[in-house]
Amino acid sequence: MGGGLAQAAPEIQHWRTDNGARVYYVPAPELPMVDVRVIFDAAGARDKIPGTALMTNALLAEGAGDMDADEIADAFAAVGAQFSTSSHQDMSVVSLRSLTRPELLDPAVATATRVISQPTFSKQALERERKRLLIALQAEKQSPGAIASDAFFAAAYGDHPYATDANGTEDSVKQIKRKHLVEHHRRYYVGNNAIIAIVGAVDREQAAQLAETLLGRLPAGEAAPPLPKVEPLKQAQLIKKDFPSSQTHLLVGQPALRRGDDDYFPLYVGNHVLGGSGLVSQLSEEIRDKRGLAYSSYSYFSPMTRRGPFRMGLQTRNDQAEEALDILKQTLVKFMQNGPSGDELEAAKKNITGGFALNLDSNSKIIENIAMIGFYELPLDYLDSFTDNVDAVTIEQIKQAFARHLDPDTMVTIMVGGEAEGS
Repeated sequence: MGGGLAQAAPEIQHWRTDNGARVYYVPAPELPMVDVRVIFDAAGARDKIPGTALMTNALLAEGAGDMDADEIADAFAAVGAQFSTSSHQDMSVVSLRSLTRPELLDPAVATATRVISQPTFSKQALERERKRLLIALQAEKQSPGAIASDAFFAAAYGDHPYATDANGTEDSVKQIKRKHLVEHHRRYYVGNNAIIAIVGAVDREQAAQLAETLLGRLPAGEAAPPLPKVEPLKQAQLIKKDFPSSQTHLLVGQPALRRGDDDYFPLYVGNHVLGGSGLVSQLSEEIRDKRGLAYSSYSYFSPMTRRGPFRMGLQTRNDQAEEALDILKQTLVKFMQNGPSGDELEAAKKNITGGFALNLDSNSKIIENIAMIGFYELPLDYLDSFTDNVDAVTIEQIKQAFARHLDPDTMVTIMVGGEAEGS
C-alpha cells in the first residue's frame, strides 16, 4: 500500500474529540481508503485479574448491540472492511481499514462504533474465549521461549503490573466473570482514555467527523491513572528451569527504559552495534563467529509507559550454555566500558537512517508510528527529527546512557533447557 508519503515524514495533525479522545491524523489521498486505529490505555497493566483486559478486547467483536459475532463479521465483509482487535501490556487496540466511498465507509464505521461502545460480553462468547485462552496457556508450557519470557518478567518486575503476561494465568482466567469484563470496559473504554489515529484519503473535516462518530457514544470518563514506577533491581537472579530439549534458551536482562526517555536515541543506536543488527553485531561476532556457540544472538530495549525491559539472549546446546552465558555477559560489560568503535557507530547510523524511509512506505506503517506517538505523547515532529537525532549520537553519549540504564551486577538470568549429555 504505497503512497506519496514514503520519502518524507508525514505532517501529523492533532486535536481532541468532544469527549476528550486525542486524535492524530495524516492525510494520504493517493488511494481511496482509510486506516483507523483506536488505542485505549486498557491493557494488561490495568488488570485486576490477569487476563481481563485481553478478554475484554477480544470479545468486543463477539457481540455488540443486537448483533452477534456472525452478523458483525458479515457486516464488515459486506463492505470489504477489515476489522481487528489486540491487547498487550500497555495498549488495547481496535483497528479498521475501509474504502472511502460513503456507501462502504459509513456502514463500516457504524458497525465499528457499535462494537466499541456496545459490546454484550455474552456468556457463550465469554466461555468460548476462556477455552481458547486456556488452550493457548497450555501450549505455552511446551514452548521454552514462552517459559523463559514468563519467568523473566516475573523475576524482573516482582509486584509491578508488568510482571504478569497479558494472557493471564490458568487460575486467573478461570476466575474471570462477565461482570469483570463489563467493569473493565466501563472504566477504561472512555473518551479521555482513548487515542485515535487516522491515515487515509479523507480530509480534515471528514477525519474529525469520523473520530466523533466512532468514539462519540463513549462517555468522557477519566484517563487511567499513572502506573506505578518500576523499582531498580537490587541483586542478580539466576533461574534455571528444566525442559526436555537438547538446546538451552538463555535470556538475560532487567527493566531499563520508558518510552520518551531522553536517552532513547543513544541506547537505540548503541544497541544496534551491541546486538540489534543481526549477524554483524558485537554479540554475534563473539558468540557465533569466534566461538560457534549459537547461530544467532540478540539484544534489544522494549520501551514502555514505565521502564520496559532490556533483553539479550540466544539458544545453544545444553553443554555450551554456561560458556555462552559468560560470553554474553562479558560482551555487554565490555561494550558498556568501551562503547562502539567510530567505524561501528558510523555504520550503525547509516544502516538506521538509510532504512528509515521503509518505516513510512505504507499507510499501515504510518498509522503504526503515529499511534505510538499519540499513545506515548511523543513530540509531533518525532518522525521529522528521527534521522537528525540518530546522526547526533556520540560514543560518549552511548556509554553514559548505558551506564545510567543498565547494571550488569543486577541482571535477571533465565536458563530453560535440559542436562548436558554425560552430565
